[in-house]
Amino acid sequence: MSRFVLEELSDFKDYAGSQKLGDLLTFSKDEPSRIKLSDVRVSPDGRHIHVLLRQPKHERPQLALSPKKLDVWFKGGVSIVDVFYLDLLHNKGKGTGVVAVVVYENGKAEFWKFLDCKTGWHLLQTSDLCNSPRARVVSVCVCSSLLVWCEERPASESSPALSSTRDKLRYCVCRRDCEVEDGAVNLGGLKIILHNNPKFTVISSGDYVHLLPDLKAKLQLCISKFFLTWSPRHDSFTISTTCKNTPIKKLSAKESDFRRLIADSLGYLSALEPPEICSFSPTGCGGLLLLLNTGWLYLLQEDGMLRRVYKLADNFTPQADTHTSLCFYVNTAALIVGKTLHLMEVNCGRELQKIALKREGLLYTNQADRRTPFLLSETGLFMLADKDSTGKVLGLSPAESNQSGAVLVEAIFEEACKYYQQRSLSSTQLTVESLKKGGRFQAPISLASILRNYLNSGQEKLMCSLEGELRALVALEELKGSLVRGGVKEVEAVGGTLVEKEVVRLLSSSELDGEALLYLNSIFSMFPSQAWSAAQVALQLHHNGEGSLSSRAAPDVWKMVLTPCPNSHPATNAALPVFELLCQSVVRFQPGWLPRFLQLSQQQQGSGRGGESGENNVPLYRRALWVLSSLDTDTEQRQGLEVELLLASGRPNAILQALRILMVKRQWERVTQVAQQFCKQSPLLNKEIFNALLCEVSQHRELDPYLDLLWALCPEDYTVTTILNLVLKNIPCSSPSPAPFADPHSSQLAIGQLKPLLRKVLQRETKPSQRYADILQSPLYPPPALPRQAT
Repeated sequence: MSRFVLEELSDFKDYAGSQKLGDLLTFSKDEPSRIKLSDVRVSPDGRHIHVLLRQPKHERPQLALSPKKLDVWFKGGVSIVDVFYLDLLHNKGKGTGVVAVVVYENGKAEFWKFLDCKTGWHLLQTSDLCNSPRARVVSVCVCSSLLVWCEERPASESSPALSSTRDKLRYCVCRRDCEVEDGAVNLGGLKIILHNNPKFTVISSGDYVHLLPDLKAKLQLCISKFFLTWSPRHDSFTISTTCKNTPIKKLSAKESDFRRLIADSLGYLSALEPPEICSFSPTGCGGLLLLLNTGWLYLLQEDGMLRRVYKLADNFTPQADTHTSLCFYVNTAALIVGKTLHLMEVNCGRELQKIALKREGLLYTNQADRRTPFLLSETGLFMLADKDSTGKVLGLSPAESNQSGAVLVEAIFEEACKYYQQRSLSSTQLTVESLKKGGRFQAPISLASILRNYLNSGQEKLMCSLEGELRALVALEELKGSLVRGGVKEVEAVGGTLVEKEVVRLLSSSELDGEALLYLNSIFSMFPSQAWSAAQVALQLHHNGEGSLSSRAAPDVWKMVLTPCPNSHPATNAALPVFELLCQSVVRFQPGWLPRFLQLSQQQQGSGRGGESGENNVPLYRRALWVLSSLDTDTEQRQGLEVELLLASGRPNAILQALRILMVKRQWERVTQVAQQFCKQSPLLNKEIFNALLCEVSQHRELDPYLDLLWALCPEDYTVTTILNLVLKNIPCSSPSPAPFADPHSSQLAIGQLKPLLRKVLQRETKPSQRYADILQSPLYPPPALPRQAT
C-alpha cells in the first residue's frame, strides 16, 4: 500500500532566474548542451540553486532577486570543479548564513556570501589553493574547517614517469585551514596529505574524508581496487575495499607517500576482484552510501565496517547514461535509478516503498529537516510526506521503531532457518532454537550494525545469542589485519595462530559437510606444520616419553576425528577424512607416534566416542595402513611401521600377518618377542603362533638360539603326536638316499632339538604314554629279564 507521496514545495517561479533554469532542464536529451542533474547544487537551506555550466566561455547572467529572496545562479566560463557551501555556524569564525565556494580547475577559489541586506551574492575573496600555477584541481570538498582537494601535478614537478603505472601516480591530496569571519576569509598554509597517488574523488562526511578511485578511469590496476578514508582527528588512513566487510589496514597519516602507504597490501589487493562503485552519497556522520555495479547498496560506517543494505532487481545493469541519485536521511536511504525512487530503512534493509516518477530527479537534503527526502526535478522542488497523518514525514516514530525491533528478532532467525535448511543435507527440520544454540548463525557482521540502533530488551536477547559469533569474528579479523601489517616472523606466528583457531573450530563442530572437509584438507595441504601443531592442541595430545599417547579432548572432537570411512579406499572421495589427514601429519612429523596414535584412536572408538562400527566400515588399522602405503616414505621405515600398526591393532589376523612379515625379514629376535607378547592374548592365537613357529623350526636351524623360549609357548593341550605330525608335515623333502647321520652344518632338523619339547609335553600328560619312551631316554642299565615260565 502506498504510504508516502511527493508533495510539491516550489515550481521555481518564486526563484529568480527560474526561466533560464527551466530552459536548461527541459532541453532535449539529444541536445549536447543539456545540463545534467548531477551539475545542480542546492544550498543547505534550500533557498539557492547553483547550476554548473560545463561549456567554456559561457557568460553568467546578472539576475535580479525575487521578493522571496530566492535565486538561481549560473556559473560558467573557466572550467569549474565544484560548488560547495560553508556552514558558518560550525565554522571557527563568527557569523551566520551561507558562503558558497566556487573552485576552478586552475586552483582559483572564489568565496561568495549571500547578504539579505544588500540583496544578492557578494564576492568576499578570490584565493589560489595550489602553490603551482600549472597544477589542476580534479575534486574538492570541505571537512569541518578544512578545504581538501585532489590536484594533478605536472610531470616535471612530480617523480619521473618511468611507466604508464607511475604516470597515473602524478596526483596529490592537499588541505588548507579555512575560516570566514566578519566578511573576511583566512586560508592557512598548504599541507600535503598524500602524494604520488592516483586520481581520487574526495568526499567529506562528518569528521572523515573518503578518497574514492576515479569512477571514469576504469583502471585495471591494484590502485583502483580499494579506497582510502582519512581521519584528520586521528591523523590516520584506513584502506578498504568493496568486497570486504572490514577494513584491510589502518595506518598512520605520517606516511604521506601513497606508494609506501600501500606497499605491504599490494599482494593481498592483487588477488581481489571488488565490484565497481556506481554512485555514492555521504551520510553526514562519517559514513558513506555506496551503490555497486552488482546492484547492492552498501553502507560504509564510521568505524570502517561495510554492510549490505538493499539489493536492486537482479536485472540491474548500470549503464553510462543511466541516471542515479543517492542520498541519506538519518535512518532512511533514498535511491533514484532512472525514473524509479526506492526508499529503504537503513537499519534492517527493509524496502519502505517504491515510487514511479514522471521525470528524473535529484535528491538533496535540507538542514532544517534531515529526516525527510527532498527532490529536485525539471518541474520544481518536492518533499516526501506521509499521506496518512497530518504533518508527519518519512521516518519511523519511536513506537514504530520499537515494534520494528521486536519483529526483527524473530524475523532474522526465521530467515536464517530457511537459508540454512536449503543448504543442509540433513532431513532434520531446523528450528530457531536449534539455530541459536548450535552456533550455526553466520551473519554477525550485518547484524552488528543493526543491533547498534536497537537497544531494547528484545534486541539484547538477540545480541546475547550472537555474542560468541561476534567475538570469534572480531578475533579472526584482527588476525587477518596482523597478517597484512606484520613482518615475516610476525606473519608466521600469526599464521600459526590463525590455523590453530580454524582447525580447532572445525574439529569441534557438530558435523563437517563436504565443503568444510575440503577446507580442512586445504589447510593441512598449505600449512602442514601449523596444522599438525593445531591438531595436537585440538586433541590435547600428550606424549609421556615411554611410548604412549594420551588425550583429554572432548568426546565430540574424537567423534569428529573417527567419522567412519564409507569405503575401503578414501582416495575415491574428493577429500580425505579427518582420521586420514591426522595419520598423514603423524607420519610426516612424528612417524614413531603412528602405532600409539592408532591405539589411542581405537581406545576412543571402543569407549563410544568414535563412529559406530558396521559391516561396511573400514577398521582403523586398515585406514592407517592405506595412508602409509600412499605416502612416499623409505621402504624400510614403511615396513617397520606396517608391522607396528598390525601389532597395535590387537586383531589376531593382523598379528599373524605382522609375524609373517618379520619371519620373511628373518628378524628372529623380534619374532620371539612378538610371540611371547601375544601368545597370552588367547589360546587360539597361541596355537596359531606356535604352529607358525614350529613350521619355521622344521625348515631351518636359524631359530636354534631361541628354542627354549619357543618351547615355553607350547599350548597346554598339545600332545607328542600333534607336535610330531606338524614337524613331519613341514620338514623339507630330503634326497632319495639320505646319509644315516646329518651333517653338523646341515639345516635339517634333528630329533635332539625336539627332545626338550617332547619331554615337557610327556611330563604334562596325566597318563604318560610309553610309546616313545625308548626314544626320549636311554636306559642306564639293561632291562630286567622277563620271568621264565614253565613250558
